[in-house]
Amino acid sequence: MQPSEQISQVKLLLARLDSGTTVDAGGIRHNPTSVYADPDLAGREWEAFFAHHPQLVGLSGDLPEPGSFLTLDELGSPILATRDPQGAFRAFVNSCRHRGAVVVEQPRGTAKRFLCPFHNWCYDTTGSLVNVPKQEHFGEVDRSCHGLIELPAVERDGLLWVHPDPSGTIDLDGQLGEELSSELAHWDLGGLDYLGEDSYDVECNWKLAMDTFGETYHFPVLHANTLSLVFHGNVQCYDTYGSNHRMILCRREIDQMRHLPEDEWSITRAALPVYWLFPNVQLLPFEEGLQLVRAYPEPGHPGRHTSRISFYLRHGAAADAAQTEVFRMMAQRFGEIIRDEDYVMSASQQRTADGGIVPHVVFGRNEPALHHYHQTYRSRLAMDPLPLLEA
Repeated sequence: MQPSEQISQVKLLLARLDSGTTVDAGGIRHNPTSVYADPDLAGREWEAFFAHHPQLVGLSGDLPEPGSFLTLDELGSPILATRDPQGAFRAFVNSCRHRGAVVVEQPRGTAKRFLCPFHNWCYDTTGSLVNVPKQEHFGEVDRSCHGLIELPAVERDGLLWVHPDPSGTIDLDGQLGEELSSELAHWDLGGLDYLGEDSYDVECNWKLAMDTFGETYHFPVLHANTLSLVFHGNVQCYDTYGSNHRMILCRREIDQMRHLPEDEWSITRAALPVYWLFPNVQLLPFEEGLQLVRAYPEPGHPGRHTSRISFYLRHGAAADAAQTEVFRMMAQRFGEIIRDEDYVMSASQQRTADGGIVPHVVFGRNEPALHHYHQTYRSRLAMDPLPLLEA
């Protein structure tokens, strides 16, 4: 975020604090509870937003050197992402071309070769088949035609994108837009080191997981003894970027910035930017690093999803062992708050949606991110928009 934009956003937060106001969607909307429980809709979402849509699978720091790899199992076919000997980012279907067994079971690591645990067919980090044991017994195999199936993969501005469909395309200019792409590039996400990750299987629809990041109205209640001690609840800035959006949450530390000259203002001290990247990603950059949240539906079960929460530190911070341990504990605590507070409420909401009696939930004037998010995915599925009431 450019310094001028940081100052503008801090001024807006201060003005809203002083006036007791926040963002305003211009009215309220009723969102049918069926969208969290309908198996037919869940199937359409899976095809449109996951099986046939580019996915953010991590940051450049997840693959810090040639031979680095990571795996992902939440997108239907298992995925293996690597950094090849020339440092290029590659992605493949993590499936042996012999009998279809998963080749790499470890979540991440470093290797020059990958051996299928079934018969030891061997692949390198470019996906090439480099050895077939006992080929004189097995029969002639054209290795050039039996490498791992490659998937479209793009690394840009520190973000790793994969399309789970081998015939798919990745158009980040169209997906993110010029303005948001420029802002994300300003965060220097390529300068982050992987710190760790939590994974939660939650009994709620994946959209309910996204919803919990869509407003701070709940902070003084649900997070009274946690996040509310750090943030002013129900005060934020909000902007949209096509299908994506940015919220800026107001830290209590902003109160001390009033006494500093503007050239000493910092958005990461005054606030926490939260970027939602359609359809299922939350990026939360802060001064020392970043938190990445991804929500994946469980196919065939609209009331279940998996959340993966990854943590990253800037190179300098990661080089200090004591500081790294402090941030590791902070990251773990952040994940626990999401799991034990936000997702407990999301599971509670899911029980209501599954019951089918309550017809809708209400998105308030002070919850514009929820308006935009749900309007966006409805538009992508050719569903009628939710009408604005009380405008």
